Amino acid sequence: MTTGVRLRQAVVAVGDLDTTVKQLREAFGLLEPFEDPGVGAFGLRNAVFAVGDTFLEAVSPTQDGTTAERYMRRHGGDCGYMVIFQFDDLEAARKRADDLGMRVVWRADMPDISGTHLHPADTRGAIVSLDRADPPSSWRWGGPDWTEKVGTGAPGRVTGITVVVTEPDEVATRWGQVLGVEPDGPRLELDESFVRFAKGAADDGIREIHLDLPDAESDPVDLAGVRFVIRD
Repeated sequence: MTTGVRLRQAVVAVGDLDTTVKQLREAFGLLEPFEDPGVGAFGLRNAVFAVGDTFLEAVSPTQDGTTAERYMRRHGGDCGYMVIFQFDDLEAARKRADDLGMRVVWRADMPDISGTHLHPADTRGAIVSLDRADPPSSWRWGGPDWTEKVGTGAPGRVTGITVVVTEPDEVATRWGQVLGVEPDGPRLELDESFVRFAKGAADDGIREIHLDLPDAESDPVDLAGVRFVIRD
């Protein structure tokens, strides 16, 4: 059974982008990332790694007062930041978010891709982005190699995230209402991916990113403010 939605990109916010890029490449055998000059308008630098046809992004503030800088300050440093979901029917997802009264903090519509960032205070746990790509296998956010075509990523796949919040079942229901997916307790099963919610003393956000990597060490890796859980 398909849901028409999958996790396409997981994002961390870090203080030292160059060091993080080096660590991620060494830990997971990733290829050279794409650095998007367009994020400079938001006071950021970034690096986007293709992992199979999914993506892992690190963003780093270049000035005070950015959303990422404030988010990192609240979390005490490097941290999970955003999750980008790809939809077969984006307009239905946008309507669900609107019906729930969720605030939109950024929206873009281009011929080959669209994105909608929801306010993290409304979603709880992370910035949630609702996106679509045309063709679906493309992904402009991954750079020119993925714009209106399929690029080449390192072997593997981003398969899920774990989000720590004070009320896992309630937040799972909230996210499920936006994504159009019925939760299974504190877990959402999506196409080729999942979101799991775990209980914490505060809405601490994305604490784990799950990767499938061939021939990888099975031990978790703590990096960029999150734990990478590896499955071969």
